[in-house]
Amino acid sequence: MDGGAHYAIESDGQAGDRLILSGPYLVSCVGAIDQELRALSGPFSSIDLSEVSEIDTVGAWLASSLAHTHDATITGASGRADRLISALQGLGGEEDFASSPVPLWERASEQVGLQVFKVQSGIVGVLSFLGAILVSTGSLIRNPRRFRWLAFVRQLELVGVSALPIIGLMSFLIGIVIAQQGAVQLAQFGAETLTVNLVGRITLRELGVLMTAIMVAGRSGSAFAAQIGTMKLTEEVDAMRTIGISPVEALVIPRILASVVMMPLLGFYSAVVAIIGGAVVGDLLLGIPFWTFLMRIEDVVPTYDLWVGLLKAPVFGLIIGLAGCYHGMQVQGNSEQVGLRTTLAVVSAIFAVIVLDAFFAVFFTEIGWG
Repeated sequence: MDGGAHYAIESDGQAGDRLILSGPYLVSCVGAIDQELRALSGPFSSIDLSEVSEIDTVGAWLASSLAHTHDATITGASGRADRLISALQGLGGEEDFASSPVPLWERASEQVGLQVFKVQSGIVGVLSFLGAILVSTGSLIRNPRRFRWLAFVRQLELVGVSALPIIGLMSFLIGIVIAQQGAVQLAQFGAETLTVNLVGRITLRELGVLMTAIMVAGRSGSAFAAQIGTMKLTEEVDAMRTIGISPVEALVIPRILASVVMMPLLGFYSAVVAIIGGAVVGDLLLGIPFWTFLMRIEDVVPTYDLWVGLLKAPVFGLIIGLAGCYHGMQVQGNSEQVGLRTTLAVVSAIFAVIVLDAFFAVFFTEIGWG
């Protein structure tokens, strides 16, 4: 080991043995004798570093560990060695970190407490976000020139116009499925002609708006969260605040308004395309001419079914916009948060939409629009 790290043991009289380290104690040198030094039984009264020519953090860590293991003092340390050893004081890595098993009931109670705390924090965060939106809305009403019309029109395009192909395809296929499956079941009672009633009412009242809301939540709600979350990570949101631009006015309100405005239009479009899909099935399988199917819709579907769908749509759009923008504004820390918050935005929006749809169903039934 010429030119490498060495050690020697000398008797120090009644004081005990002295461990003498010599040579360079660097990360490139100590590996050869590290195991030997740790295997020494000792005990040692002191560890002498006076013959150490060079030392780095690894060498200082080794010397400090040996001193701690043998309850020895370090002598002869150079100024550099002394600084490194002092910096490593209290950082010993030999402690036993194994924890005793925690009883199941304690772990369960802890998890319940954590979830309750998260719910409380979430409620406070949502209320703060809603308050910021109300304040910004009031400010825009007082100063309408500050409203970002270009951003609003851009979001109308992204939420509405760009979604027409996928929503149209989805709705057309849903109309086909409803008509085909409904006809099969109604045929058992000789009532195939009621397929028109089934397709018209279920698409205009429920599925047209509901499926559109789910699609918009997965498409636009996730985009809201990802876009705003990325801007949070890149500190663009903080930069906007620094130059006096409200992020809520510039980023949140145009997106929420676009969702509220476009949802009724997309819901009606979805219902119409689904009825066309049902008419195709009626023409091909049931012997109901295509135009006759469409004309029968006006006779068998009450007008209030259309209004029920159109009244629910802006509320669903509001929920989707709020969920997407809220979770986007909550992103912090790292890029993993963007994915997490995007997922939460979609899940929470779809969950809220379905729950609200159930409440609407009960409400409209109670007022006689069932």
